[in-house]
Amino acid sequence: MHAGCERGAYGIESAFSGGGRKGGDGVADRLKVAVLLSGSGTTLENFFAKIDEGYLDAEIVCVVSSLSKAYGLVRAEKRGVPTAVFVRKKYGSVKEYSEAVFAAVDGYEPDLVVLAGFMVLIEIPERYAGRVMNVHPALIPAFCGDGMYGHFVHEAVIERGVKITGCTVHFVDNVYDHGPIILQKAVEVKADDTADTLAERVQAAEREIYPLAVKLFGEGRLRIEGGRVSGEW
Repeated sequence: MHAGCERGAYGIESAFSGGGRKGGDGVADRLKVAVLLSGSGTTLENFFAKIDEGYLDAEIVCVVSSLSKAYGLVRAEKRGVPTAVFVRKKYGSVKEYSEAVFAAVDGYEPDLVVLAGFMVLIEIPERYAGRVMNVHPALIPAFCGDGMYGHFVHEAVIERGVKITGCTVHFVDNVYDHGPIILQKAVEVKADDTADTLAERVQAAEREIYPLAVKLFGEGRLRIEGGRVSGEW
């Protein structure tokens, strides 16, 4: 299996040079994206929609799930996308599990790996530094970290009484919700919000900025330096 793109192209302290990726004929290649998920695959479906409408010049090359019954696998299979399942309890450690997942992903040589509701702790190999993204349903560094995901986040936001929440797309490192922030979008918290109503508006924001972050990455318009992301958009 192959290790994917060369380390320098998307390194955690490297510039993502403008112009995207080009093949041997000088024509830009489509961004190859691997998706890791654990649930229904609504984020995956959003990526498919953005590709279909021409917003994303990308291809979903594989989908990996931590659960065999995740509906996201069905969505992928309907599109003819290869799938694989890696159940955490079958591996003795996080390291062993992570190595197995990324060894499988390697075979598809993705430019980028996106976490789409992947509910298992995973270690990012050095060869994927700066090439794994996640979206979190709050404005990092608020309401994030171990145990803060999904409705737990929205419930905590409402209980604390904050007026503004939102979502964050960030590069993933090996600390919970810690990697360099790419994009954020604010969402108002209304006085009569429940976790469900708030989640609907935050998810709408996620559907907007997660594909945008992937688009910017594919177009070579992001730069990571000193743990911060900059670029032009």
